[in-house]
Amino acid sequence: MNCIIIDDEKMARVILKTLCDEVKSLNIVGEFSNAMQAIKFLNANEVDLIFLDLHMPDFNGLDFIQTLKNPPKIILTTSDPKFAIEAFEYDFIIDYLLKPLEINRFKKAITKAEKKQIINEKVPVSTSNTKEIDNDFYVNIDRRLIKIDLPSIYLIEAKGDYIKIKTEDKDYVVHSTLKKIEEKLPEALFLKIHRSFIINIKKIIDIEDNSVLIKKDVIPVSRSKRPELMKRLDLL
Repeated sequence: MNCIIIDDEKMARVILKTLCDEVKSLNIVGEFSNAMQAIKFLNANEVDLIFLDLHMPDFNGLDFIQTLKNPPKIILTTSDPKFAIEAFEYDFIIDYLLKPLEINRFKKAITKAEKKQIINEKVPVSTSNTKEIDNDFYVNIDRRLIKIDLPSIYLIEAKGDYIKIKTEDKDYVVHSTLKKIEEKLPEALFLKIHRSFIINIKKIIDIEDNSVLIKKDVIPVSRSKRPELMKRLDLL
């Protein structure tokens, strides 16, 4: 994969380049100390992957992303974990690496990028809202990125400005909205059945009238969502 590095710190660029040299599939074709230089390069060249620092003077990483018409895969590199939820709203962002970078974590991110490339090469680009199922789902809790196994989630509940994610092992409370989380979930597994609830349809134990039983939770199903729920169950 042809890659570029965008980071205003020279030492950070050196470290990233050193890590890239450890992976045979990566070919660094440019490195830039600011986003404007990178934009000029991308206007004339195509790349497969961008390593992007979030915090740069004048033009930060998220601002840079907004300028891209056809974004390649992006791996964010930063010492600040607080933008993780916002970052993962973009399908082309492959991973969110916290500095200082560690080789094993770096290689895991590259593996995800390579898998994404293979999928993109085999599957035509679609304008539908169908989401690819990926078992990696990250949430930002107390300035830490926590990975949750997607199939283990059985219920997501909105509680004001927070959401509660219930899994087989434990519950997580995250500052976000149900809408943002819904956009990141694969449609093959999850369905919003009420304005306050998203369920994993494969975890349903029982359905009675306008409610479903998942684990020990009885969840209401809104009248408008019931037809979609029944339609989806026919596919199981």
